[in-house]
Amino acid sequence: MENGKKEKKLFVIYPQKRAEEGRLDQVLRAALEGISAQVVDSMEELWENGDHENGTERFQGGRLLFAVPLGKNGVNRGYYEVLAWLRCGKPVLKGAVAGFLIDADSELYTKAAARELAVAANQAGAALVGRPLVEGTASLDNYIIQAANMGTDRLGAYKKSAGILAEQLMEFQWNPRKEPHLLVLHASSHKTSNTLEVWNAVKEKIEDHVEIREVSLRNGTLEDCSGCPYQMCLHFGERGKCFYGGPIVESVYPGIQWADGILLLCPNYNDALSANLTAFINRLTALFRTTRFYDKALFAIIVSGYSGSDLIAGQLITALNMNKTFYLPGNFCIMETGNSPGSAMKRDGIGDRIQAFADTILETMRDGESRKER
Repeated sequence: MENGKKEKKLFVIYPQKRAEEGRLDQVLRAALEGISAQVVDSMEELWENGDHENGTERFQGGRLLFAVPLGKNGVNRGYYEVLAWLRCGKPVLKGAVAGFLIDADSELYTKAAARELAVAANQAGAALVGRPLVEGTASLDNYIIQAANMGTDRLGAYKKSAGILAEQLMEFQWNPRKEPHLLVLHASSHKTSNTLEVWNAVKEKIEDHVEIREVSLRNGTLEDCSGCPYQMCLHFGERGKCFYGGPIVESVYPGIQWADGILLLCPNYNDALSANLTAFINRLTALFRTTRFYDKALFAIIVSGYSGSDLIAGQLITALNMNKTFYLPGNFCIMETGNSPGSAMKRDGIGDRIQAFADTILETMRDGESRKER
């Protein structure tokens, strides 16, 4: 250490590490070359003095890479110990930045495990960099295109991708803005929507400090993506447009380019995002052809009639953070229950949760000097 500065270290959380070296070990060795890293392969280190109700907070503010071997059946018993730690109710990863390296001996389960782990880590306080997942299926066929682009074979592309993620975790720095812009997207009815009611309560707490632009996607002309040929999609994307036009091109694309963060209002429809929000994500591909969103934050308000808000959070993370590169702040969403109009705002503790979520938005979006002016 020099000048009292703490050496930056990457913690590698490695549940159920095998005694014999496997492919994941080879990938990790290549990815961590030149990086100060500490491998944590005993899950007892996640608990405070062996108390499995009391998760350690030693990783708060750190940089973490979760490395999980799934085998053929997609089950890693140590992984469930990690989930138990992340879900212990304490902010065990407050201020941390995390990514995921998931390896399997089958063609399945890598995305499902990463999504579940990402929701738990984020709820424990961890931020996720854009594209925080590197995965290896048994065949590594998921690297055919990347291998060609990188001029290597599939295993080489896997190793290089893991190395890029490790470097990203070590070097990433989110930069709040002095005058931040927030785009809010919804497809709900003002008369009956619990989600909009929660948003209005959040809005009251942030609107004096963040410039807000709201766009409704209830317009009946909103079309989903029809899968245009790549070159056609690229052609329109280079012009900030999409072949199908409509409100996506007229309001959403310009709004995203203007915004420093986006907030999606997500009622739970059949344990899935609504059709119009799904269409928005699919139609975002044209803009994504030429634009990456690493410097834009993602937030969400999720309201379920009965249960399943974590499923919606997982869908947002896989689609917009893992795929479309949006930055995910720690505790990126508020998840509530409301099965009749107005019921979400009557839940015990709702005021405190709304205040905490509003604080998350402001702390993420506005720089320190700007927040002092509040």
